[in-house]
Amino acid sequence: MKRRIADESAPACRMEAARTFLDRPAGVLPLIRWRYALPILALHLFALLALVPWLFSWSGLALFLIGVPVFGAGINVGYHRLLAHGAFKCPAWVERSFVFLAVCCMEDAPATWVSTHRLHHKDSDERPDPHSPLASFWWSHMGWLLRENGNVSSLNVYDRYARDLLKQPFYRWLQSGMTVMWIYLAHAALFFAAGFLVSWFIAGSHAEALQLASSWLVWGVVLRTVVVWHITWSVNSLSHVFGYQSYRTGDESRNNWLVALLANGEGWHNNHHIDPTSASNWHRWWEFDATYVVIKSLEAAGLATDVVPIRRGQRAG
Repeated sequence: MKRRIADESAPACRMEAARTFLDRPAGVLPLIRWRYALPILALHLFALLALVPWLFSWSGLALFLIGVPVFGAGINVGYHRLLAHGAFKCPAWVERSFVFLAVCCMEDAPATWVSTHRLHHKDSDERPDPHSPLASFWWSHMGWLLRENGNVSSLNVYDRYARDLLKQPFYRWLQSGMTVMWIYLAHAALFFAAGFLVSWFIAGSHAEALQLASSWLVWGVVLRTVVVWHITWSVNSLSHVFGYQSYRTGDESRNNWLVALLANGEGWHNNHHIDPTSASNWHRWWEFDATYVVIKSLEAAGLATDVVPIRRGQRAG
C-alpha cells in the first residue's frame, strides 16, 4: 500500500532513504510554452512598477493585502478543495464565485488546473508527476509551466482527469479559446476604472484620477497576481522539499509552516497528501488551516454541505 500512517514516535517521520533525483516527465518537449511564458514574463516585469513612487497609494496597498487572500481563496477553496477533491458541496452560485476569483488569478481554466493537480496526486514525486522538485526545485516551482508536456496538457488528459467538470457547459465555456484571459483582462479594467472614478469624484482631477487608477491596477491586480502565483507554486516546490512529515505517504510531501501561513493552510501538505479529499489539513493544534475555516464558515451560513472530515491518518496531538 503506497500510503501508510507513520510511526509518530519517529522524529519528523522522514522518508527512510533519500529519493533518487528524477528526469523530467517523459512527455516534456524541448519547446517553450509561449502562451504561458509571455504572460508570466510580462506580469513579472509589470509588477516591478510597484517600485515607482508615483504608483504607490495606501488604498492600492490595501487592495493588494486584501486581494492576496481573497483571490487566493479562489484557488485554495475553489479550484483545489472543491473542484479537484470534492471536499464539500455548495450552491452553483457559490462555486462559480470562487471559480471567477480563481480565474482572476490567471492560473488557467478550471479543468486544466484540476486535471494537472489530480495527475500530481496520482504520481506524486514519481517521474510522471508534472512538477516534482526531484526533477529540480526550479522545475517544480515554475519551470514546468514553461515547457510543453503532452502528457499534461491535452484534450485527452483533460477528458480523463477532469471529465466531471467538462460535462458541464459552464466549465466547457471557460476551457474554450481565450475565455479565461478575457475575464482576467476585464477584471483588471474594472480595477482601473474603479480607481479612476473614485479619485475623480473625490478630487475632480484627471491627473490624480489617472494616478490612483494606475496604482490600483499595479498593486491591486498585477502585483497581487504575481504574489498569488508564487504562493501557489511554493506548495509544489517548498512543501515537497522543506518541512516535516507526520505521515509516510510514499512521496516527499511535507508540512511547511511558512507556506501554510502564506497559502492559508495549503502548506500543511503532508497532511493533505495522507487525506486529499478532506476539507481540513488541520491535524495538530498548531497547524492552523485558514482555508478550512472559510469552508466551515460557509457551512455555518448554510452555503456548504457534505464537508468531508479528516478520515485517513490520526489527529496527532
